[in-house]
Amino acid sequence: QAAKSARTVVIAGIPDGLLQDDVMTDILMIHFQMSRNNGGDVEEVKYPTAKKGVAYVTFEDQEVVESVLKKDEHRLEDRRLSRYYPLKVTRYCENVSSCIIYLVVLPL
Repeated sequence: QAAKSARTVVIAGIPDGLLQDDVMTDILMIHFQMSRNNGGDVEEVKYPTAKKGVAYVTFEDQEVVESVLKKDEHRLEDRRLSRYYPLKVTRYCENVSSCIIYLVVLPL
């Protein structure tokens, strides 16, 4: 089994403060387990983190990381959210600040 860091992606763009943290964690887990999102078995979702709107998703298999990264657009959609939220998915690296490209999303 690959090292945990190799099986982890960084998710940015999560709407902050809309839902309880455990509810948002569930929504993220469901999103990244769905085959239509190129997902697979999720080992762990770490949310909230030290950075607002950022989560770490660790998969069981490293291959899932590659397929998730290949998907053009990840949209966080759930009936508990008023609209969809585009997510930025990047490979995990030790210095997370340098890995995340912050997206400015204008309200619709």
